[in-house]
Amino acid sequence: LGVFAGGQAAASAAFHDMRQWWHGRPVPMAGVAGVMVAPEYRGRGVGRRLMTALLGEIAARGYPVSALYPATMPLYRSLGWELAGSRDTAVIPARSLLRPLPPDPGATRDDAPPAADLRRVGPDDAAAVVATLGRVHAAARDCGPVTRDVAMVARWLADRDVYAYLAGDGFLAYQWQRHDLFVERAEAISGPAIRAFWAHVGSHASIADKIYARTGPASAFWWLTAERDADIAHRSRWMLRVVDAPAAIAARGFPEVVSARIVLGIDDRARPANSGLWELAIADGVGALIPVEPSLTSAALTLGARGLAALYAGTPVGTLRQAGLACGGTPDGDEALDAAFAATAFMLDAF
Repeated sequence: LGVFAGGQAAASAAFHDMRQWWHGRPVPMAGVAGVMVAPEYRGRGVGRRLMTALLGEIAARGYPVSALYPATMPLYRSLGWELAGSRDTAVIPARSLLRPLPPDPGATRDDAPPAADLRRVGPDDAAAVVATLGRVHAAARDCGPVTRDVAMVARWLADRDVYAYLAGDGFLAYQWQRHDLFVERAEAISGPAIRAFWAHVGSHASIADKIYARTGPASAFWWLTAERDADIAHRSRWMLRVVDAPAAIAARGFPEVVSARIVLGIDDRARPANSGLWELAIADGVGALIPVEPSLTSAALTLGARGLAALYAGTPVGTLRQAGLACGGTPDGDEALDAAFAATAFMLDAF
């Protein structure tokens, strides 16, 4: 979208069509990017008009949620986006991955699958790459990572600087940055595949000084190095917006062991359709928001748009209360919500 003043471009913004994984289920997500306001038009409400229109367009296109990486947060918070998770880049001396730690003797089986073979892939394999990453996020019940469309992945795989491989149930991609190796993906379901990936990366230790890697907080990478010399080199924070509350809850995955019925009061000034009194019903890994009568207001946990986004991303209810993003409710309800939405949300992509 663009904002124009007298025929001159004053501001612009865009969003990408993505799928974001929440407890192993893909949720359609609008990834906001390229938000820019010309210096001479800043401080005049142009950015707010632009983002209000963009949010309306995202809703009209049927996206339940939206995410963005903020350069500054006040504007986005005023429209209902809130901090949800991080995007971490780890760094490790290359020598530490030359020989990944072997499995514990008691943690292997005689019928364990053999080591995975890596197959170099290119643009024609984009659909297989997207499908493989989807299976990885579903199996891990990940919260936060995104998958892109096949055409976008094909363009990325066409880059001659990218070394990309499929192996069994996983995908590896990296490239050189001067004397260092940058791992963009090392994601797999099985142990043999993930070990094959990191062993392959570690085989560059004779010519690479350091290895930088985009990894999630529970990546096996952290448990495969002999020393504690891996660290977080950079962390970016991203924000989430629940655009359509009933659709977002229906699309999200939940732990199958959690069963709960909790009354929520939502006050969303920018998306009034989300406002009202709702019963959150969770059972068998599925959730639903059902409108209820105002007589239940006294038992409701009350949230604004920011609090709803943070809850959706796994922020504990106690933290929401402390931050002024939630009030009301009951201790039993808080415990059930924490169990239902429990997550350490992360992303591997920027946009």
